[in-house]
Amino acid sequence: MHMLKIAFQLIGSLALLLYGMKMLSEGIQKGTSDSLHRFFKLMTNNRIAALLTGALITAIIQSSSAATVMTVSFVNGGLMTLQQSIGVIFGANIGTTVTAWIVAIFGFKFNIAAIAVPVFGIGYILRYFKKIRKESAGEALMGFGMLFIGLGLLASGFPSLNAQNIAFLSTLPEGSILSIFIGIFAGLILTVIIHSSSAATAIILTMCHKGLLSWEFAAAMVLGSNIGTTVDTVLASIGARINARRAALVHVLFNVSGSILAITFFRPLLLAVDFVTPGSVESALTAHIAMLHTLFNTINALVFLPFTKQIAALTEKIIKPKPNDIPEDYKLDFIEVGNSVGARNSAEYHIMQVEKEISDMISIAVDMFSRIQNGFENRTEHFITEHFDFIKKREEYADQMQEQLSAYLHKCMELPLSGRQRSNINAMLHIVDEIENITDDCYSTAIQLKRSIEKRMKFDQKDMARLHPYTDLVKQVLTFVNENINKPLSRDGFEAAQDLEDRIDMFRKNLKKVARKRLEEGADVKTELLYIDMVRDIEKIGDRAYSISEALAKTK
Repeated sequence: MHMLKIAFQLIGSLALLLYGMKMLSEGIQKGTSDSLHRFFKLMTNNRIAALLTGALITAIIQSSSAATVMTVSFVNGGLMTLQQSIGVIFGANIGTTVTAWIVAIFGFKFNIAAIAVPVFGIGYILRYFKKIRKESAGEALMGFGMLFIGLGLLASGFPSLNAQNIAFLSTLPEGSILSIFIGIFAGLILTVIIHSSSAATAIILTMCHKGLLSWEFAAAMVLGSNIGTTVDTVLASIGARINARRAALVHVLFNVSGSILAITFFRPLLLAVDFVTPGSVESALTAHIAMLHTLFNTINALVFLPFTKQIAALTEKIIKPKPNDIPEDYKLDFIEVGNSVGARNSAEYHIMQVEKEISDMISIAVDMFSRIQNGFENRTEHFITEHFDFIKKREEYADQMQEQLSAYLHKCMELPLSGRQRSNINAMLHIVDEIENITDDCYSTAIQLKRSIEKRMKFDQKDMARLHPYTDLVKQVLTFVNENINKPLSRDGFEAAQDLEDRIDMFRKNLKKVARKRLEEGADVKTELLYIDMVRDIEKIGDRAYSISEALAKTK
């Protein structure tokens, strides 16, 4: 019963610790989402800038798993190159060491739990009194308070443990290869279970503070935790595009190879840590563990950073594109990586993912329409053999995109959102529907064009010549939308789209008037009605594009 009581206390304390970290991370992310967005937008090929960005963002959101999963998502969406992601991943490993220092400095030397309760109360007031308009700051403070309450309870639970309770550790020869590998394995499993290397390090620090772990065994657990944190990245890359899988492989290779180097030079590394850390190991074990965590990740990053090009090339050799790497079926998963702290509720990077997909979707629509234009200019069997099947397959693909993007955006609606984000997601839902409608209209026009070719219908050459400037106007508005997608449309931009829409409407009226006049004069009914149908469908494409312009004009 005594051990059962200890177990439940430790589980409850750990739950508070993890949930506090989750709230702290989410509160900071919600309060700084626009800044994080801009940070990633400013990413360049400068490896130093990428390293610093990864370190800073991870230090801010207090989760290397969240930062790395975010990076994999950006690579998957084409928002970041593979080489850029390498520097960010290296930096994330450095940024995550901040948590260890916070715990080592404040968690045991001060009665932080006494401060944590008032901090939680202040956070509650800010979070739930809407008029103050500091909900994000309130959530972060509540998370901070809960984190240290959990840490305090975790520490108070360990005095009940003694050498008899964990006798298996005492049977291991101090400093033996076996004990080092058991420590690595223990750290790895602990991190995999709780999905947070920061929380795992906090637990290791607490056990060290209570004298339950030796210096070398705790150091080995830290190295194992560094390997265990790659699991979230691997899970995030499952089903992703090839460069996202390569980015995940970078994280695994970096952490595993760094740990192998650290194991190879295990004792020199511990001596270096002891040399740069004030105080002896016995009197300042927690500070030594925090320094080990920092020194290990910093040295790894500095060793591997000059070789980002070579690392990218290596991952490209290991993960090669398959013939069917661009699948016929569209797949967009809403990434939820276990209990990874802050990773699953960062709305901004989900929105950025959708922006890239919408950009791809409108490009598909423009390509489909370009092929239809080609068909009008060269109305022969060539259109059927070279373009019709492509248009049909793209229309089916766009249907899948619309379905999955809409589901993805509705899941985004369930995340904590600012008013601007909620408004933009509603606009995206409308835009996705309209792009899908454009592809439907393109396919409908392609069917009519194919029918006219197969039945060898004869159109007046003047009528076909009139279609050229008409389709050019529609192509202009489609191209305009393609160039401005995902950007707030200025007043001048919207007026330009409106002018194109008015000209398309006028053209459509004149073309239909001419066709009806020919019908009255006894022209072939089927031919003229098909011509009118094609004119109407082309005009509908222009209407859809103009509707997207209206939605872009309302975004902020």
